[in-house]
Amino acid sequence: MRESAIIKYLGIEFSPVSHAERLISALGGFLAILLILVISSRFVDGPDAALIVASMGASAVLLFAAPHGALAQPWNVLGGHLVSAVIGVACARYIPGTVLAAAASVGIAIGAMHYLRCIHPPGGATALTAVVGGESLHALGYSYLLTPVLLNVAVILAVAVLFNALFHWRRYPASLSGKAPLPALTGKQYAPIEHADLVYALSQIDSFIDVTEEDLLRIYKLATRQTDAGNDNPNGSG
Repeated sequence: MRESAIIKYLGIEFSPVSHAERLISALGGFLAILLILVISSRFVDGPDAALIVASMGASAVLLFAAPHGALAQPWNVLGGHLVSAVIGVACARYIPGTVLAAAASVGIAIGAMHYLRCIHPPGGATALTAVVGGESLHALGYSYLLTPVLLNVAVILAVAVLFNALFHWRRYPASLSGKAPLPALTGKQYAPIEHADLVYALSQIDSFIDVTEEDLLRIYKLATRQTDAGNDNPNGSG
């Protein structure tokens, strides 16, 4: 009992993900970062190139390990990085003191991503890099937004679309993923959940949840059909 409580507190998730899926995720991340490193080195020298790629490494985790997650969708990646880049450069220029500017860049970026509905955690690193980077990075000014940030975003999104397209269950973006038709309900019926009901429930939680509304509805429908199938089984097993 104590062990399960610790696991729950730490948030350890034991998802039934196959070894093949894990290897595919790793390979996709490798290819994306390899291309980005080659491109970034043409615009920024030395340690600053590594700083810029660090935020893209975080994006790669989302795009290739959880390609259907809400935080990994194209608008989140594009908007999250670009908005954060602008904020980071502005903070570096107009807020005195590196410590204060660095903290402000991340805080303001989080707020902006919230309001623009493009929350992407690596965006915080993009904003921070614009402040704590070296001279070669600061010399870019607002062109940091275009090269290398926008260019790197374009590369990682292109790799995500093309690479995940090789596997029918990993279509990216999530809107392209094929959904198998759900089996019809038989026996006990469950109350349907309308879109408005789901929106209301999410508003009561009042926190960002990294899953789309469509996926939440699908999870509910799959669960009720699984329960229904269990009730129809005379042995009581699924």
